[in-house]
Amino acid sequence: MSDLTRLSLRKLRRLMISGEVRPEEVTVAFLARAEARNSRDLSYVSIGAEEALACASRVEEAGASGRLAGIPFSCKDVFDTVTLPTTAGSRAMHDYRPIRDAQALERLKASGAILLGKNNLHEFCYGITGANPIFGTPANPHHPGRLAGGSSSGSAVAVANRTAMFALGTDTGGSVRVPASLCGLVGLKPTRGQISLKGVVPFCWSLDHAGILARSCGDAAEVFLAIREAGEAVSAANADHSERGNSLHGLRIGVPRGAYLEDTTSDIAPRVHQLITECRRLGAHIIDVVMPDATHVRTASLAVQLVEAFAWHRTNLQRRFDLYGEDVREGLLQGQFILAEHYVQALRLFAAKKAEISERLKDIDVLMTPTTPIVAPALDQKQVTLAGVAVPVGNALSHFTCLFNLTGHPALSVPIGRDGDGLPIGVQLIGAHYRDMKLLATGAALERVGLAGWIEPKDEMDDGPGMPPPLSERRELYAH
Repeated sequence: MSDLTRLSLRKLRRLMISGEVRPEEVTVAFLARAEARNSRDLSYVSIGAEEALACASRVEEAGASGRLAGIPFSCKDVFDTVTLPTTAGSRAMHDYRPIRDAQALERLKASGAILLGKNNLHEFCYGITGANPIFGTPANPHHPGRLAGGSSSGSAVAVANRTAMFALGTDTGGSVRVPASLCGLVGLKPTRGQISLKGVVPFCWSLDHAGILARSCGDAAEVFLAIREAGEAVSAANADHSERGNSLHGLRIGVPRGAYLEDTTSDIAPRVHQLITECRRLGAHIIDVVMPDATHVRTASLAVQLVEAFAWHRTNLQRRFDLYGEDVREGLLQGQFILAEHYVQALRLFAAKKAEISERLKDIDVLMTPTTPIVAPALDQKQVTLAGVAVPVGNALSHFTCLFNLTGHPALSVPIGRDGDGLPIGVQLIGAHYRDMKLLATGAALERVGLAGWIEPKDEMDDGPGMPPPLSERRELYAH
């Protein structure tokens, strides 16, 4: 059998259903890789090998039933877990002990998925770069001197480096889509509320979304269907859209003009223009879209983030001030100086932008933008130049993503190629509320015609193809 970590989620499920591969084999393959790589990748804060193997045995005994039965995954370390610590990437959470798993994890486990461990992140999700002075900063899988993006940095690195089949992250301004784009992955921020945040350490209640990082839109769809909140109306909206899901022909793609393509670095705009041209050639209708004024979007987003984050951290900051990282501590403290008037006006802006984006989406199937205006920046880079203006790296990375946290619309990042230095480029697809499956079907169509797809990092640690050691020998790695 070839390296099990290279197979797709659906392929692994077929092999397990047929009995050609056992859930325990798959789990051990991913665990062994995670254990071997983590000192370099820094993608995991904790690995729960013993519990993962026990779970794999239970899944096997039950006949590997369930949509995700036997599939190993990881999650950002803000999702509550009973068997592993929940740190939120901070020393300030050292004694936090949840009494139950996050609801999203309960649903995944009920579907047979196997949790391998908890992923590294920007401390308390307070940053888009993924930098973490406590647990270390995960490097970009495509270049060790570049950032992986954040705050779901470890989740992206784990999936890109094949130490998890998929991972859960959270996204408040782009924290799933940005690392997906920088690491060559698929990143889904679904319609707000479609993945439960119950049992997740919050950053900003009004903007937080839980999301999925995967290697393909098909894999992400399987996870989404297993985990989503589903009422009758939502189920109808999230139908598979099979007629259009298999083709780009007739698809109405909205393309914003102006800054959305002009305010990018040199390699990104031509690649997105090429994608648009190819979509048109394959029968898609390309429709110009005039986007709402975004002048105050970042300011409003920051105002709400700081107020809500400070409200949650206020007591802990008083008791454990020195346990917070300096950048997080200083940022959170700003929240106490924002007036109630500013907070309310920001929320009103959210409502206005939600209505404006919904109006733009009435006459198109998906809206297409670059995911980020830059590729992965250097680990120590502080600023980039966009349209001749110096911009902080964090602001640049979330330039195209943060608006859709304000509006709650589903947004998907898919990888569409590399720049001249071999770094991944992502494109963002945005859809109407509860049209998450339509977005994933569109992304899958781009994958099928070769316009998008997982960008696999060069793996210097691989020994090449070959049979792994017997399961009994590999299992001894995790015997206690």
